[in-house]
Amino acid sequence: MLQALPIVKEPHAVLRKLAHDITLSEISSKKIQNLIASMKETLKGTTDGVGLAAPQVGESLRIFIVSEEAEEIDRHEAAKRKQKDSHNHEESRPYPARQWKYYVFINPKAISRSRKKLEGAEGCLSVPGVFGSVKRHEKITVQAYDEHGKKFTCGKSRFFARVMQHELDHLEGTLFIDAATHIVKPA
Repeated sequence: MLQALPIVKEPHAVLRKLAHDITLSEISSKKIQNLIASMKETLKGTTDGVGLAAPQVGESLRIFIVSEEAEEIDRHEAAKRKQKDSHNHEESRPYPARQWKYYVFINPKAISRSRKKLEGAEGCLSVPGVFGSVKRHEKITVQAYDEHGKKFTCGKSRFFARVMQHELDHLEGTLFIDAATHIVKPA
């Protein structure tokens, strides 16, 4: 089993670089497969991360992963909205913790975005303890390759869409703090 990698922190230069595409033949290489496996271990070892981009572990490559926990967060939030709409003010139980699977995005490209944007709180494993409010597209569709080199299209909304946009920004050398308002820093 591969080990978790250290998460690179701001102001490390790799976080501000444009990440490089990976050729289709490289996807199956031991280097890329080990990197993906290590990224999964790294994300699994965080207490509050749901996405991780390769630059965050020191590799300027166009890869990011998203935990299926992002889908669970969206389901939980939808249930809370529905509960609020029905005027039932009991707090629903949070979803149970479990071992999450990870979606792998290699050479991702956003192919469509909704006009509507939602403002929401964000943080980042590479900017620990800092939080801010960021406007993101409510929906996004991304085309990418999976860890087996198969091309796929993934359309998501709300929280999962926010995570994908956050990770896409990492591949462009952008951090959430570049667009965030109402930034809260550790004391």
